[in-house]
Amino acid sequence: MLPLGGLLWLGTAVAAPSPGTTVVGPISHGKVDARVWSEVTQHGTAEVVIVLDDQADLRQAETLSDASARGWLVYQLLRDTAERSQGPLVDWLSQHGFRFQRFWAANVIVAELDREALQYLASRPEVRHLEANVSSRWIEPDSIAEPLPSPPSLTAAIEYGVQLVSAPQVWAMGAYGQGIVVANADTGVQWDHPAIKGQYRGFSVAGTVKHDYSWHDSIHGVTGNPCGSDAAAPCDDQGHGTHTTGTVVGDDGLGNQIGVAPAARWIGCRNMERGKGTPARYIECFQFFIAPTDSKGANPDPDLRPHVINNSWGCPTSEGCAVNTLKLIVENTQAAGIFVEASAGNAGPSCSTVNDGPAIFSAAFSVGALDSAGKLAGFSSRGPVTVDGSGRMKPELAAPGVRVRSCLPGNRYGSLSGTSMAGPHVVGVIALLWSARPELSRRIAETKALLVASAVPSVTMSFAELCGGVSSDFFPNNSFGAGRVDALAAVTW
Repeated sequence: MLPLGGLLWLGTAVAAPSPGTTVVGPISHGKVDARVWSEVTQHGTAEVVIVLDDQADLRQAETLSDASARGWLVYQLLRDTAERSQGPLVDWLSQHGFRFQRFWAANVIVAELDREALQYLASRPEVRHLEANVSSRWIEPDSIAEPLPSPPSLTAAIEYGVQLVSAPQVWAMGAYGQGIVVANADTGVQWDHPAIKGQYRGFSVAGTVKHDYSWHDSIHGVTGNPCGSDAAAPCDDQGHGTHTTGTVVGDDGLGNQIGVAPAARWIGCRNMERGKGTPARYIECFQFFIAPTDSKGANPDPDLRPHVINNSWGCPTSEGCAVNTLKLIVENTQAAGIFVEASAGNAGPSCSTVNDGPAIFSAAFSVGALDSAGKLAGFSSRGPVTVDGSGRMKPELAAPGVRVRSCLPGNRYGSLSGTSMAGPHVVGVIALLWSARPELSRRIAETKALLVASAVPSVTMSFAELCGGVSSDFFPNNSFGAGRVDALAAVTW
């Protein structure tokens, strides 16, 4: 039995089961996503996320008031479930020379399979789904995210987005996010940018740097990337992750007040390679956040898990993203007492354009984008969620996401637009809220309800919208949820 930590690619893909292999039960093509069949037909093999039927029951964890006990219980239940049930599949994959990677954050195995192996695994009763481990672009198209130069006059003022969510008023109450750890799953982070270096958990006031438990890189085996593979220190190969991190915590002490919660600490995980991700990469990052490890991927410690995760990316359902796996991961992360925020997407202004995970899930708190005047951005995705047949109202809230100025690699600053820029404002507000009212820390349901109840509904629209049969004049709605997030209102509610 192989261990459940780290990257476990074994061998190379070879011909799958020999002709004499026993098939258990009838082949169930219904278990296999169409994208998987397409991939194996075109290329002979396909990378597949094997979702096992045995998944951990984490309901007990949500009843625990002790944060440490809750984190450890979730970690142990997830690990035990994977350890108990993955053995036969791991043995079979090893015996037949297939390369694979095991996970416990959801009970899944990622493997490269050919058609015969795919058919065999689909017939096994312990296999629930076989989903595609596709690579796709997870962040804003360049037309939206193109960096805009920052006028020098903006460097000596609190950024408009920080002001629009009423962060300075909460600072005046003595809450700057202290005691809260935020996590960012993105293109990486330039950790030593002056605006965010002091807030990095791996950097101490004494000036020492230790990346254990504060950084993980899920990019393996790539060439030509400016950060390489398995980067030992936080590195950003695209710029998006540095920008989103800055919006949560950024402040260089010299006038660049770009972050909502400048006293919060941050940790990070690179889940995209120059903007392109795979389900295996996002699973690996969520797993690191549930139980951070040292730089060798060992000695996991759930006590060092973050309070809230910023997810400024979307895994395209239309491209065959592993929706079942992502849903499990988000739910398991929330069970550990970690708030999962997700950008709603940039496919607006049509209705039912919140189409991608993690934003589509009920466990994820989804965020749309506003401009500096409080007007809903045309590109901001609208609900309801129809891609999964749920009709779920989305997004929950909106926040500043048009021409948001933050930090960029190379110690630069610049403005980007997208719901990717809106989400970090909400993450910062949660950090302020839990810092000001620690009794709410890790109480996910209560916090979501409070953020919705305290939102400012005065969002400007070009014209009234009717998405999912709900008018944008009614709150909450499928255009911008309950309204604009407001830190002061949430803290004083």
